[in-house]
Amino acid sequence: MGGSGVEWLDDEQQLAWRHYIRGSRALETVLDNEVQTEAGMSLSEFELLSMLSEAPDRVLRMSTLAELIVQSRSRVTHTANRLARRGWVERRAAADDGRGVELVLTEAGMEAVVVAAQVHVMSVRRHLVDVLERLELVELGAAMMKVRASL
Repeated sequence: MGGSGVEWLDDEQQLAWRHYIRGSRALETVLDNEVQTEAGMSLSEFELLSMLSEAPDRVLRMSTLAELIVQSRSRVTHTANRLARRGWVERRAAADDGRGVELVLTEAGMEAVVVAAQVHVMSVRRHLVDVLERLELVELGAAMMKVRASL
């Protein structure tokens, strides 16, 4: 490619980038399909419910959820609406200031996330953890943490 002043990726960098993007997309697709098939929810729904299940009193502000699961507030709102229709979450005004919106995990939601978590962990183990050596997994985590911190 020409002399546009762009520093193009060399062959090794290009190959690494393509392996990363294709591997991460394929992994996310497989995880989503397995959680959907076995637990009846999407991977993004599971992520949201999982964050709520780990939060104090199973409550988080919608804006906090968006940051945690790296999705837009609009997308989190749509996901929350689907989960509310299923009785897995409830919306309420934020307790601390009344301006924001909080999402509360219901008992039915907790039951659903417990089932999905079992499917999810088996899928993550089968398709990622058990495929990599421990050092590779640690290095992958460190690399992704470094990337996320730079964004």
